[in-house]
Amino acid sequence: MGSGKSTVGEVLARRLGVPYRDTDADIVTAERREISDIFIEDGEPHFRELEKAAVREALAVHSGVLALGGGAILDATTRALLSGLPVVYLSLEVDEAVRRTGLNQARPLLAVNPRRQWRELMDARRPLYTEVARTVVATDDRTPDEVADAILDALELKDFPA
Repeated sequence: MGSGKSTVGEVLARRLGVPYRDTDADIVTAERREISDIFIEDGEPHFRELEKAAVREALAVHSGVLALGGGAILDATTRALLSGLPVVYLSLEVDEAVRRTGLNQARPLLAVNPRRQWRELMDARRPLYTEVARTVVATDDRTPDEVADAILDALELKDFPA
C-alpha cells in the first residue's frame, strides 16, 4: 500500500514498450464498485476470490507489466503462478507509507490504528512477497523514475531508455 506500484508500473511499461495492467483496476471495472465497497458489502474472503481470479486471468492473457494488489500473494495458487516470473517486490517503510498516503484513503484493512495494522500486514506479507520476488526494490525516498531505473537494473534490462 502506497509503494507506488501503479505509477512505477506505468513508467516501467512505457520504457519497455509493453502494456500495463493492474488487477485491482480489473476488479473495480468488473464489479463496477470500489474495492473498499466490496470489502464492506461482501467481505474480505469474497474479495480474495475475485482477486485470485483476476490475477489468474491477467497472467494468462497479459504480456506486459502487471501490478497486483498487496494481498494477492496470500493465495498459495497465486504464488505458484508467479513462480519463475520476473516479480518485483516494491518495499516501503511505514513512515514513507504515511507520508505518501496519509493512511487515510479508502483502505479497508487499515480502518483502525492504521500504523499498527500496516506494520502487522507487512510483517505477515513480507515473507510471501520475498518468496515470489526475483528482486526487492526499495521505494522510500525515490521517484517513480528512480524506482523504474532500479527495477531495470535489477532485472538486467538496463539498456532500455529513460
